[in-house]
Amino acid sequence: MSIILFKLLNITVYTRKFSHSTKREMKTTLVCLLVAGVCLGLAAASDKMYTNKYDNVDVENVLSNNRILTNYIKCLMEKGSCTPEGRELKKLLPDALQSDCSKCSDVQRRNSQKVINFLRANRPGEWKLLLNKYDPNGSYRAKHNL
Repeated sequence: MSIILFKLLNITVYTRKFSHSTKREMKTTLVCLLVAGVCLGLAAASDKMYTNKYDNVDVENVLSNNRILTNYIKCLMEKGSCTPEGRELKKLLPDALQSDCSKCSDVQRRNSQKVINFLRANRPGEWKLLLNKYDPNGSYRAKHNL
């Protein structure tokens, strides 16, 4: 059918026969390009969001345990050692505040709000120290009326 259509439209189709090894090379090249494209896409997507590796941390448990919460605060203030979660939080916190948590997942936003509300209500002195360290010019505070 397509041959008839090509003849009616006066279209000349050029075909070229490739050797088996050339076909294999072309397939390999195509697969490599697809894999590279997927990897680049995943890398670009990962730049847009923070890791969700620690999204399953029980924030309520941390907030209700004075010892654990104090250790996290010391970690953030560089006055104590950090757990892997604390190191990640300390690394991402400045960018999260500056970008208004634009790379946060919904879980991270909810947990951040829980922590902020808890610290403001129950540990205002430490909350103020954290703000002074991570928001020294007050831009986050001004934006969120804190």
